[in-house]
Amino acid sequence: MKPLSRPLPVADLQDFLSGDENRRMAFIQAVGESLSDIGFFALINHGIDLNHIEDTYEQAEYFFDLDEETKRTYLRPEISHQRGYTAFGIEHAKNNPAPDLKEFWQTGRGNQGSETDLKYPANIWPSKHLPDFEKNVDSLYNKMEEISTMLLSACSTYLGHDETWLPEMAREGNTIMRIIHYPPLDESTPEGAVRSAAHEDINLITLLMTATAAGLQVMDHDGTWIDVEGNHEQIIVDSGDMIQNLTNGLFKSTTHRVVNPSSKSERRFSMPMFVHPRNQIDLTPRPEFIAMTGGKPLYPSITAGEYLHQRLVEIGLASDD
Repeated sequence: MKPLSRPLPVADLQDFLSGDENRRMAFIQAVGESLSDIGFFALINHGIDLNHIEDTYEQAEYFFDLDEETKRTYLRPEISHQRGYTAFGIEHAKNNPAPDLKEFWQTGRGNQGSETDLKYPANIWPSKHLPDFEKNVDSLYNKMEEISTMLLSACSTYLGHDETWLPEMAREGNTIMRIIHYPPLDESTPEGAVRSAAHEDINLITLLMTATAAGLQVMDHDGTWIDVEGNHEQIIVDSGDMIQNLTNGLFKSTTHRVVNPSSKSERRFSMPMFVHPRNQIDLTPRPEFIAMTGGKPLYPSITAGEYLHQRLVEIGLASDD
């Protein structure tokens, strides 16, 4: 059965920034209703220069076109692949043994991180091979994180809290930007493997720069798949497991996937930012949300750091020790 195709709900960031209280509240309502319903929306007029996005994708293409031996010098399994390069076939979806058909690069906040702190590791960069990579990626990270703070503020207000509630949790948190390459498919592609198997995101919210090719699908309430119709001027935003846990399911962490293309020769790049709180943040469902969702806690009492490690083990990026 061919997936349905429909546009996601849309929110205009300029409404939030307009200084007009009615427009600001309309934006907050649109964000909150979208994350309470399907868990996804498209953000327009986000203010990031499209040339900057295209330049960063170009740098990514240069990196992933390097030979395998060179790319593997940037592998960092000792920090659960949270910085640097992760090779093709390492990550898989929870409860799915088949590896995802992707390789990726991960970076964190440039002014944070330490060579000795495995929870908040320092960034590494392929400057020897790509001198402009750090400048492009780090600058885009900072701009996307600024937008994520605004979105968390809108979510906080919608949820009846002070606008700083969620942004404060994410301040100096484990937020990661991932640059993903889905290579063309060939005869060596394992049977049953897909570009990104059905999964939910681990974090609070995700900001996804619209990819260079189609393939993203979102599961609707009835279990049917919806093709996400985005364009290069939008950022796709979704709510993850951590905010679902906090709100006792009021905000949905929706299952999504990236399917294989009809043309095996097509490659795809995408750039999600996974917005994480600090490791010590308590994700226990809050009483006010329990009261709004049936009166019983539906999710566990757990810290962000504990939850992150648990999920990294489940998807093959960390060891269970």
